[in-house]
Amino acid sequence: MLKRLDLRGRSDKLADLLPRPQASTAVPAEAVRELIDQVRNGGDSAVRELTARFDGVDVPDTLVPASELQAAWAGLSPALRSAMETAHQRIVEFHRTEAAVGHTYERDGVTVRSISQPVDRAGVYVPGGLAAYPSTVLMTVLVAQAAGVDDIVLCSPPGPDGNLSPSVMAAAHLCGVSEVHRVGGVQAVAALAYGTETIRPADVVAGPGNAWVATAKQLVAGDVGVASAFAGPSEIVVIADGTCPPAAAATDVVLQAEHGPGGRAWLVTWDPACADAVCEAIVQIVDLSPRRDETLATLEADGFVCLVDGPAQAAEVANFVAPEHLQLMCDGAHELLADIRHAGAVFVGQWAPASVGDYVAGPSHVLPTAGTARFAGALTTDDFTKRMHVVEVSEAGFDRLAPAVAALAEAEGLWAHAASVSRRKEWSTSGIRP
Repeated sequence: MLKRLDLRGRSDKLADLLPRPQASTAVPAEAVRELIDQVRNGGDSAVRELTARFDGVDVPDTLVPASELQAAWAGLSPALRSAMETAHQRIVEFHRTEAAVGHTYERDGVTVRSISQPVDRAGVYVPGGLAAYPSTVLMTVLVAQAAGVDDIVLCSPPGPDGNLSPSVMAAAHLCGVSEVHRVGGVQAVAALAYGTETIRPADVVAGPGNAWVATAKQLVAGDVGVASAFAGPSEIVVIADGTCPPAAAATDVVLQAEHGPGGRAWLVTWDPACADAVCEAIVQIVDLSPRRDETLATLEADGFVCLVDGPAQAAEVANFVAPEHLQLMCDGAHELLADIRHAGAVFVGQWAPASVGDYVAGPSHVLPTAGTARFAGALTTDDFTKRMHVVEVSEAGFDRLAPAVAALAEAEGLWAHAASVSRRKEWSTSGIRP
């Protein structure tokens, strides 16, 4: 089921030995751009036509009434309601502690204050289709709220009946989101970026999705704020050895694969017996899964078991893959963590499966995929804010720094820049307003 890669004794470059998908080629970008332009030019009618084409349902009015959101919350089982409340509390608490705070820098009569300002409006995307993801509502909306964003709009694809999953609507109600739209896919990203007659454009678009959704976010970046990560199909790398129960490692390899095709699932080990035992357990676990077909499709397309010489080479493989989720289920896991540089989230030890991070650990589960963990990280409050610098200069500070400003401006041939400091004293003493 998993393709076997044996790197033991190999001195080749990892780039010559290991596969790495390219996010930019996951889907045809030109086709995505055409869909974006269709919504940008056609508004609500284009959204309705594309929803009928891709989701197979006609949705004349995308807005979900607040009464339906409230009814969905009231209809939850006590166990699920309690679980959502637990996740809600932990996510809010974590992101409030991580939220950026301002600071002040003073030197030579110049005072600079750095102020974190939230965007006015955030758009969050919650995937659907193969499954319902109320956890993604919490993991996006609550991050934006912790950043100070008051105006949040949520889009999620409708089901065959034209409605959203009750659990998704319930999560939106719990988070206090009143503007929820039944629209998904590229058309949702385009609507959030450029607006339609009924969906006002957002300043930032966030949330995971399939490769089409992730590519659409890349294409609208610049017209709207988008996190630098490619938050596409789910991935996991499990580094394990003989100290790890094979069934535990196997389950954790499978848990991200069950999201469906397009993701990646890796087992990396220096213990051949561990590799064999985990692979055998994976077969049994997949056969038990209600999502067997989706899981099998991911594992057969992009599932790998990688044999390495030892922990150091295992870390090299993990850094090369730069996975969304990385689990260290081996002896000396904390020591191995020091060698990890590229991963969306790392889970250390036998009692920290990635599923804890998916739901209740606190940080957002919207993480970089397709190798973008090399330069990007998890969704945080920083994705919904921007830094504003406030500069104040005393007269003494001006006198001290004006010569440096003038010299640099003259070197660049910018006369007015130089004049703004070289003549300021003259203007001040003569009563002329600069």
